[in-house]
Amino acid sequence: MTPIIEFKNYTFKYRSQSEPTLRDIDLRVNPGEKVLIVGPSGSGKSTLVHCINGMVPFSYPGESSGTLTVGGKDPAKTGIFGMSKIVGTVLQDTDGQFIGLTVAEDVAFALENDCVEQEEMFRAVDEVAEVVDIKALLGNAPTELSGGQKQRVSMAGVLVDDVDILLFDEPLANLDPATGKRAIDLIDRICRERDKTVIIIEHRLEDALYRDVDRIVVIGDGRVVADMTPDELLASDILIQEGIREPLYVTALKHAGCQVAAKDHPQHIETMNLEPYQEKVRAWFEKVSLPEIQGEEKPALEVLDLDFSYITGKPILSDIHFRINKGEMLAIVGKNGAGKSTLSNLICGFIHPDHGKILLNGSDIADKSIKERGEAIGLVMQNPNQMISKPMIFDEVALGLRVRGVPEEEVKERVYDKLKICGLYPFRNWPVSALSFGQKKRVTIASILVMNPEILILDEPTAGQDYRHYTEIMEFLKHLNETLGITIIMITHDMHLMLEYTDRAIVIADGELIADDKPAKVLTDEAVADRAYLKKTSLYDLAVRCGIGDASGFAERFIYYERQVRADGGQNSDVQ
Repeated sequence: MTPIIEFKNYTFKYRSQSEPTLRDIDLRVNPGEKVLIVGPSGSGKSTLVHCINGMVPFSYPGESSGTLTVGGKDPAKTGIFGMSKIVGTVLQDTDGQFIGLTVAEDVAFALENDCVEQEEMFRAVDEVAEVVDIKALLGNAPTELSGGQKQRVSMAGVLVDDVDILLFDEPLANLDPATGKRAIDLIDRICRERDKTVIIIEHRLEDALYRDVDRIVVIGDGRVVADMTPDELLASDILIQEGIREPLYVTALKHAGCQVAAKDHPQHIETMNLEPYQEKVRAWFEKVSLPEIQGEEKPALEVLDLDFSYITGKPILSDIHFRINKGEMLAIVGKNGAGKSTLSNLICGFIHPDHGKILLNGSDIADKSIKERGEAIGLVMQNPNQMISKPMIFDEVALGLRVRGVPEEEVKERVYDKLKICGLYPFRNWPVSALSFGQKKRVTIASILVMNPEILILDEPTAGQDYRHYTEIMEFLKHLNETLGITIIMITHDMHLMLEYTDRAIVIADGELIADDKPAKVLTDEAVADRAYLKKTSLYDLAVRCGIGDASGFAERFIYYERQVRADGGQNSDVQ
C-alpha cells in the first residue's frame, strides 16, 4: 500500500535555532490509519504536525534534509493553501480558528473561498453539521459555545473541505473527562465512517485510548523512539523512560509486581485478559495499608447556602455549602459550565452572591473589597499570559507590593524570598518573555505568594502540560502547602491530579454541590461521575475485575503507594 504520509530520513532545523528539532525521522502512515503521537513538551511533536500541514517551512522557516510526501505531494512545494485541500488541522486553542460570526458562516468559510454555489454550500454545511452534531448550533456565535461544542465546530470547518487527513492537536486539553470521551468517540467515528486518515497529538494517553488506535508513535528529543501497537507499547517501559504517563491501571499492575504482556491486550482495561495478574493484584491490595490521618480542623473558608445567577430566574449556583480547613489541598471538579469558575469569582469578590455568605477565618467578607480579599486569597489564572503585565520578572512579582506602598527595601526582600521558594531567583533580572510556559506559571504564583495569602486558588494549574511539567508544578504546589501551610484550592478537569495530589474533592454539577468526599470515592461512584461529566477511574475497573470488593479502598491504596514511590525518588516502595 502506498503511504499517504511518508518521512524518509527527514531532519528539520528552525532558522532561529542552532540544533535540529527533528532528526532522521522515518515514518509511514497508510490511508485510513489512526495514529496517536505522544512525547514530552519540546520533543518535536508539534513540529512534525507543522511539517505535514505545510506550516513548515512557510510560517516557520528553516532548513530540512531528507524527503517528506503527504498525499503524494511535497508540502514545501505545495504551500499552505495547497496542503489545506489535503490536510485539515484542529488546533488546541479552537478560539484561534474561528472566523465567522455564526457557526454556519464559520463552517462555510472554506467553501466561500472556493466560490461554491450557495445551494451546494448550504447542503454541504448541513451534512457536516449532522456528522458532528452541531445542527442546532448553526445560528449561534462560536464565542457562546462550550469547549466541546467549539471543538466540534472546528472539526466541521475542516471536514467540509473533504480533506483526506485530519490532524488533532491536544483535542482533550480543555475538556472535562466525559466531553473528552465524546470527542475521542467522534474522531473515531469520522475516521471509520468517512475513511479519513487521523493523526492525534495528546498528553492524556489513557483518555486518548478510549477508542482503538492503530499505532502509537513516541517522539523523544526529535527522534522516533517507538512506533508500535498500543498493546506492545503498554507492555514496555518506553513511556516511563520518555517521561510520559502510563494509564493508571498499567501503573497499578506494575506496582503489584506484574509484568504486563502484549498478548493480554492491555490497551483497554475493560477487555484486557487479567487472569494472569489477579492473584498478585489482590495480594498487593492486602499488603498495603493506609495510615491514620490526623490533623486539627480549623476552618479557613466557609461557603454557606450560596446562590448566584447572572440572569434572574436562571441560577448558575444553588445552595452551595461547604467548609475548607486550614492547610487543606483540595479540588473543585465538574463539567464545563458547571459553575466552578463562577464560584472562585464569588470567593474573590469579582461578583456578588444573590444569597448566602462567604466566611474567611469565621468572619463574613461581604463588605470586603477585591483588594482587601486579595490580601488573604490569591487567584492564579489558567493562562499566565493573562496575568502578567510587566516585562521583567522582578517588577512583575513586586507589582502587588508597590501598588500598596510597601517600602522598596521590604519589596526587594519579600520578592527575593518568594523567587527563591519558586525556584526563580537565578532569573530575577530576566525578562518574562525568556521563560517557558511552566516558568511563567511560577512567576504568577510568586506574584501572589509575595502578598502572603492564606488561600491560593488555581484554575486548571496543569492544563496542556506534559507529565514532567505537570509533576514539577504539582510537587511545587505540594511543597508550598506543606512548608508554608497555605490552603490550596484547585479547579481542574484532570482526574489524575485530583487522585494523586488532593485528599478531598468538591463536585459541582448543574449548579449544585453533589459530592464532597475523598477523590477515590468520587471517582468510583458511577452516579456522581456520570452526573458531573467525570470519568470513572480505571482503577475501579481493575479492582472489580480482580475480585476486590472495596474499589474505592483499592484506589486510595494506589494513591498512597504512588505518593510514597514519588517520595522515594520513583523507586517501588516497600510500603506495608
